[in-house]
Amino acid sequence: QVQLVESGGGLVQAGGSLRLSCEASGRAVSPYAMGWFRQGPGQVREFVAAIRWNAGITLYAGSVEGRFTISRDNAKNTVYLQSNSLKPEDTAVYYCATGPSGYYNLSNYYRESFWDYWGQGTQVTVSS
Repeated sequence: QVQLVESGGGLVQAGGSLRLSCEASGRAVSPYAMGWFRQGPGQVREFVAAIRWNAGITLYAGSVEGRFTISRDNAKNTVYLQSNSLKPEDTAVYYCATGPSGYYNLSNYYRESFWDYWGQGTQVTVSS
């Protein structure tokens, strides 16, 4: 059974940074796409970032590009989301997800239905 456990969330002032981690168990992350989504208060869950299985391709939502960086450490079976220059509108529960292996059109990564397994989420709160 695949399990994803997020950590690293918390309360931070605007302009600050956090590094979110997602540790996987039940299967190795290396052959699979990994991604981050978030859901703010009263909002639908939205795509944040993704990294293809071979780590050669990364994808970001426009609202976070240039501020967030997704990376993976296959030896630790962990994916990270480095979040810099945080804004109050980044406040949300952040979810990690793992998707299929292989090559897919990048447009698929934005869809929740593309992802096979999800973590429980970690809260990020950015104060102004």
